[in-house]
Amino acid sequence: MTFCFRPLLWPCLLSLSVAGPVSAQMQPPPENVVSLNATAAVEVPQDWITVVLSTTREGPEANTVQAQLKQALDAALALARPAARPGDLEVRTGNFALHPRYTAKGGSSGWTGQAELVLHGRDMGAVAQLAGRIQTLTVARVSYSLSREAQQKVEADVMAQAVARFRAQADQAASLFGFTGWLLREVNLGGGSSSPRPVAMAMQSRVADAEMSAPLPVEAGQATVTANVNGSVQLTR
Repeated sequence: MTFCFRPLLWPCLLSLSVAGPVSAQMQPPPENVVSLNATAAVEVPQDWITVVLSTTREGPEANTVQAQLKQALDAALALARPAARPGDLEVRTGNFALHPRYTAKGGSSGWTGQAELVLHGRDMGAVAQLAGRIQTLTVARVSYSLSREAQQKVEADVMAQAVARFRAQADQAASLFGFTGWLLREVNLGGGSSSPRPVAMAMQSRVADAEMSAPLPVEAGQATVTANVNGSVQLTR
């Protein structure tokens, strides 16, 4: 019977497995590292309007309330659909919901429901005109924003400004601390746009045909597109 005995194999493997983590832990931390943050912002005209029209109904029976909401919404859609143009004036239905009502003692007292129609697009004049012509729904809220095309067009320019400011900060840090250059260690890019909150409109009935056909007054205002660059650089000699 033959035995194969290798006494030195396991000690070698053990020493190799331990040496890796130990050497990694003993590496010195990076020196001359500076954290930087740069931002840029541009104001641009908002080119997208969203108008939400709605109506509410109440009654003792859910089916009756639902039928009334559907009738009001169908009438609004019959007027809105022929005016729709992709990108300029788009039409879609919004929230449509029914909820039971209860008395103070917990008993049922009927049903209440709400239906919404959403008009939105670039042609603010057409959207406002159509919103004023719809008689079965009233304006609940109006909001303005940037279209996707406008957002993408300005984002690249704003990000380029933020990156240029980050590089300028790195150059200045190197000069102030007596270094000749820098190396980028890590960087994070971010951005977005902000605009005023949606305007809530008073829910009130209109009593004259002239009022019903009056266009909704609109004033889009400005949106702020921002970009942010933050990260760290290592100063070099």
